[in-house]
Order: sequence, then structure tokens, then C-alpha cells
Amino acid sequence: MMTLAEENYLKAIFHLEFENGGEISTNAIAESMETKPSSVTDMVQKLAEKKMLIYKRYKGVQLTEEGRRLAAYVIRKHRLWEVFLVEKLNFHWDEVHEIAEQLEHIKSDELITRLDQFLGSPDFDPHGDPIPDKDGILKRTEKKLLSEIEKNQQGVCVGVKESSPEFLQYLDKKKISIGTKITVLGKEFFDGSMVIRVGNDQFFISLKIAENLFVQSV
Repeated sequence: MMTLAEENYLKAIFHLEFENGGEISTNAIAESMETKPSSVTDMVQKLAEKKMLIYKRYKGVQLTEEGRRLAAYVIRKHRLWEVFLVEKLNFHWDEVHEIAEQLEHIKSDELITRLDQFLGSPDFDPHGDPIPDKDGILKRTEKKLLSEIEKNQQGVCVGVKESSPEFLQYLDKKKISIGTKITVLGKEFFDGSMVIRVGNDQFFISLKIAENLFVQSV
């Protein structure tokens, strides 16, 4: 049996491996988990003893096949619960992350199988993140940051890099959600800020906002 903390570490390392590949440093894990490197070292040693990862001192860690499978399963549960909360219980997308953090640790495989079937086996969660399939495979999608879109080009919002309630509430105010078409009308060379058009509205957004929105070019 894995503890909640151990599952959270596996999940964080899985995300880092998916984005960066190769061995992941304890400093990168500490930054992701918002904790001290010494605490990370203690945890990865425990996970290495449980054969969930390979830990090489001064080099980093890499998930074993079993560690990767378990991490993907926790992520699958989290994202399925987010879909359920939004689509069936009418929660808003800025409300579901913390609740799903609790629900993802439920151990019933049958419950998750039925949840997936009930939802129609969705491919993405409400934030545009892909849901690992029952075999733990997480599909990569073609996307780029809005900050990489050039002037007079258009993209469709397919996800968010930042999923804090404050950021999602900001997007709501600007009427930006998954599927929204965004046209870049202008870019400031000095600070990377943009003028964009969403529907009939046009407004400035900062570089920080543009670097936290994933789009697909159209």
C-alpha cells in the first residue's frame, strides 16, 4: 500500500518526466512539491526501497515501470473525477482541483472503471489535460503557448499551464475557456504583452498570461 504522500511524489515525478524526459533532479522535485530538497531525498529513498523508482545520488531519479504505472493511474483518477465534478455535479473548472486531489486516492479499481464508463471514456479533463488510458498511456497533443503565436495569427485554447483558481477566474472574466478562439492583434517587443481579440472584445494581456495558455494554431 502506498501512502497519499508517496502517491503525490510519484505523480509529480511522472509530470516532470513527461515534460522533460530523463532523470529528474531532487531540486526539480522539491520545486514542484514546494518542499525542501532534504525532504525529497528522504522520500525518494523510501520509494526506491519500494521499487517505484531508481535513485542515483547526485544524478536524480527515474520511475520504474511499476512506479510509472501507478503514477499514471493516480493522474487518471484525478482527471476523471474533475470531469465528473464539472459535467455531472456542475462545479466550475476553478473549483475542482482540490476536491479531485482527495478523490484520486480512493483505492477501488471497480469504481474508477465504472466512472470512466459513466462519463463515456473522456480523453481530456476540464482544463484540457489528457487523461491517461486504462493502460497508463498519456497521449501527447500538438500545442504551443499563446506567447509563441505571432501577430495576426489565431489559435484555439486547448489547455492551461497554470490551473490556480485565481488564474481560471481571470480567464472567466475575459471569456476564455477550452475551445475559445484567440486572435493576436499585436505584440509588444519590450515586455511580450499582447493585444488579443476574443469574440467581439479586444484587450491587452501580459506575457505571464500568454505563457500560461496552451493553443493550437488554426
